[in-house]
Amino acid sequence: MPTNKKRINITLPNHIAIFLEEIALRDDVPQATKAAELLERALELEEDTFFSKAADEIDTKKSEFISHNDFWSKVL
Repeated sequence: MPTNKKRINITLPNHIAIFLEEIALRDDVPQATKAAELLERALELEEDTFFSKAADEIDTKKSEFISHNDFWSKVL
């Protein structure tokens, strides 16, 4: 049956495969579904880390701060 989802093949270390199987059984979902959920969470963490580092780079003592109201009055 065709699907719109991208399929990938991955090789897991045995201990991760066992853990994935156990938590998929616990949550009563297929292993592929649980793996996709966990991968999505991991990617969100990566994104958070990226933007946190970017914010830290521009947040210096020389940064000019403006109030919330001033910002939105200029944006809108």
